[in-house]
Amino acid sequence: MNTIYKDKPWINKYDKDVKSSIDMKKHSVHYFLENAAMKYPDHSAIIYKGNKITYHQLNEMSDALSKALICDGFQKKDKAVIYMPNTIQFVVAFFGILKAGGIVIATNPLYSEYELEHQLSDCGAETVFVLSLFYNTFKKVQKKGNVNIKRVIVASIKDYLPIHLKLLFTFFKEKKEGHRIVLEPGDIRFVDFLYSGYRSSENNAAVTADDIALFQYTGGTTGLAKGAMALHQNLVANIYMLHAWLNCEKKKEVVLGAVPFFHSYGMISAMLLSVSFAATLLIIPNPRDLKDVLGSISKYKATLFPGVPAMYTAINSDSKMAAGKYDLSSIKICVSGSAPLLDETKRKFEELTKGRLVEGFGLTEAHVVTHINPIAGENRLGSIGLPLPNVECHIVDSDTGIKQMPVGKAGEMVIKSPSIMPGYWNMVSETKKVLSDGWLYTGDIARMDEDGYFFIEDRKKDMIIAGGYNIYPREIEEVLAHHPAIMEVSVAGIFDEKRGETVKAWIVKQPGKKITEKAIINWSKDRLAKYKYPRIIEFIDTLPKNTVGKVLKRELIKKETKNIQKEN
Repeated sequence: MNTIYKDKPWINKYDKDVKSSIDMKKHSVHYFLENAAMKYPDHSAIIYKGNKITYHQLNEMSDALSKALICDGFQKKDKAVIYMPNTIQFVVAFFGILKAGGIVIATNPLYSEYELEHQLSDCGAETVFVLSLFYNTFKKVQKKGNVNIKRVIVASIKDYLPIHLKLLFTFFKEKKEGHRIVLEPGDIRFVDFLYSGYRSSENNAAVTADDIALFQYTGGTTGLAKGAMALHQNLVANIYMLHAWLNCEKKKEVVLGAVPFFHSYGMISAMLLSVSFAATLLIIPNPRDLKDVLGSISKYKATLFPGVPAMYTAINSDSKMAAGKYDLSSIKICVSGSAPLLDETKRKFEELTKGRLVEGFGLTEAHVVTHINPIAGENRLGSIGLPLPNVECHIVDSDTGIKQMPVGKAGEMVIKSPSIMPGYWNMVSETKKVLSDGWLYTGDIARMDEDGYFFIEDRKKDMIIAGGYNIYPREIEEVLAHHPAIMEVSVAGIFDEKRGETVKAWIVKQPGKKITEKAIINWSKDRLAKYKYPRIIEFIDTLPKNTVGKVLKRELIKKETKNIQKEN
């Protein structure tokens, strides 16, 4: 048997202060917050639009929320959905749910009603924390009767704004942008619910490292939305692995929280990592608000910036950045994930900031980071880096998943890590497809070089990454297939200068039906999240297929690539 992977050649390329294996402490996720509050009570845990929340305050707020839930009948292992962007309320709700013994389901606020309904019905949650901007969308889903929500807590964007911003928001934005709502009977405002917890004498639930903390929904390897379960210890393990790699200092770091917390990448590499070493978390509700991102880094001296390539590219191209309006010299480390990082993007960003931008890799089923390039050592062009301490990684043949591939040869990447999920919620057969004897079959085609650097060659699961979002073609195909004018459809990602990739659909019309590209796109917008709907439609007579009838997406993409090359 090939022993090269077992010998872990990547360890020789670790930075000198990174150990090949680390001891994994076992405890709950919220222990990080309680420990920080005990040791550094007056240190700023969060800065949000200028408002500062200390660790003592954050711990007390999450305690109050936990007690309010328990007083209202919430029990251990109950599930609660957080349906909002990055806000103070998101962080408080997250830790409060865990302290009450509950399971967090963080939901993308850009979801369509169809997507939200599926997730709510699948997880069986009875509690929802929702931002007022998305309240009406949620209520439409709730009234369909396919979900069993009993407890609705509604947050407002202005709840924790400084007084001057709160007044400006109330007068000029609240009604105009759809934040001002009338609550239906039984629903309660976040601040009122929290206040009720402060008056409670209840105790937090007893939670262990082996309790379930999270269902994180992902398309996985098929595009069907599945809840990847995470034990408290899975999340804790990934945090300690990141500690070892990044070597951050307690109480001295400032973490930019721009990557969405409802995504496992932002949740772990920004929100939880920040709390774990008593850093200050700069909360950015909208990662595309470049003025907020740059202004926050400059004003509050961010040191750690987890992001996606599109964010770094946007900063590189910003005219005000080029003019010297912002000072990003405080940045020490940036970890880029979710999409390939171009060498030119890395080079230019490091010139601007004098910080270190490294590419990493992770997936929801591994909660979340498994590979990163060295912080001080060599970054290899096109590589996702080296496996983190305590992570094993093999390349196996993509047909059988058994035979190990030689160095430099591509195959499916399989990973074993203490952060890997125990399985998908209520999906035994889907779990068996990706988990075997503790190994996670990622669906990514990769290779390893002689020094242990890994390179992603392709995606076995045909995933599209557009603007940092993971998009699964099958999900879009299933929605488009319901259109009465569509007979067959195939969806794939094609190159896009701004988004990295964008969604294209090749459509075979039903005989005798007339429909335009614009009509299909508009129809899709009502049924898919904004980042998912196809931007490009091409009508064709037939889809290319192999002898067993499988659509050959590669042929479609190859033809598209040739057309682009001709145009250029």
